[in-house]
Order: sequence, then structure tokens, then C-alpha cells
Amino acid sequence: MTEEELRAEYEFRHRTFLKPLAERLAAHLQDNLQGLARIDRVAARAKSPDRFLAKAAKARADGGPKYSHPFEQIQDLVGARIIVFYAHDVQTVAETIERYYRHIERKDLIPESEAEFGYFGKHFILSIPEDVIEEGDDREKIPHFFELQIKTLFQHAWSEANHDLAYKPEEPLTPLQKRQVAFTAAQAWGADQIFAQLHTELNGTGSNA
Repeated sequence: MTEEELRAEYEFRHRTFLKPLAERLAAHLQDNLQGLARIDRVAARAKSPDRFLAKAAKARADGGPKYSHPFEQIQDLVGARIIVFYAHDVQTVAETIERYYRHIERKDLIPESEAEFGYFGKHFILSIPEDVIEEGDDREKIPHFFELQIKTLFQHAWSEANHDLAYKPEEPLTPLQKRQVAFTAAQAWGADQIFAQLHTELNGTGSNA
């Protein structure tokens, strides 16, 4: 399949199947999270055609294509996010998600060294629930999985800004700019720690108030 054919096929799937699927998935997640406190937002989106093509074009270290069958191998054609208030809410939501969805993969993303600050978050690859697939959908064009990220407000804000600032400029960041990004990561981590501690002190350990 040429790049033009790949784009045309993905744009068709994005418009016809993936965007409606993401809307139904967001509603499905919201239904299953009812009653949990301190959830700021639940959202789902279909990967844009440009981002799909960029990911599909990635190469392995030996120069060969990373994805020989991108529609089947790329697992985040549909991605969802759950943003919570405090760090301990991440685990509460994750436990609820594991009761309702079959997970294929789960990761706790943390910096490699205790001396580093950077991206934190809990990621899952989950099976698409049957409830969000409509009768008449072409199942060959519906992904089997979706990616779910669970993050705090501070983790989400930092990762969005960091992605925009650190990964998109045409020129590499200067050493000072890299230190500034690291400084903001430390501040976001610290804010999460302090707010979680304050909430526990004021409401009691494990409180869902």
C-alpha cells in the first residue's frame, strides 16, 4: 500500500469508524467511573491522520519498517485519558478500570532514575468493549485495542506543555532550556506530592470524599 493509499484508507476509517467509536468509548468509561470522586475529565479521541502516518512511517534500527501492518499493529488508533485530582486517585481509578476492561498491557511510566523528574503516568492497552461496537460496523476496520492514560492534573498539564515545547521545535533545546523543562517537571511532581499529602491529612487516608 502506497502512502497515498494508506492515508486515504485511514481517513475513511477515521471519519466513518474511529471518531464515532471514540465518542462511545468516552461515554462507556464515564458510565463505569460513576461514583468515583475527584475525576476532572474523561475523554477519548481517534488518532489524527497525520499522526497515524507519522507513526506508521517509523523505521527499526536496521532501517526496515517498524510496522508492516500498521492498522493491526498500532494499538492507539483510539486513545482515552482520565485526569484525576490527586496522585492516590490514579490507583483508585486504575483498580476500577481493571474490573471493567480486559487489559493487554499496563505500564507505570516513571523517570529511569530517582534523581530525575519527567513524565509520570499509568498507561494501559485495553480491549475494545463489545458495548461500544455498533451493529453494522465493519469489524475488520474496528481496532481490537485502545490506549488509556490515567494522570493527575499536574502530570497532564506538564506532559502536554513538555510535548509541545520539547519535542516540536525545529532547533534542539539549549542546555538552559533543558534545565528549565527539568525544573518544571520537579515542580509538577512536588505539587502532586504536597496536594496528595494535604488531602490525606484533611480527609484521612484512602478517603473518597
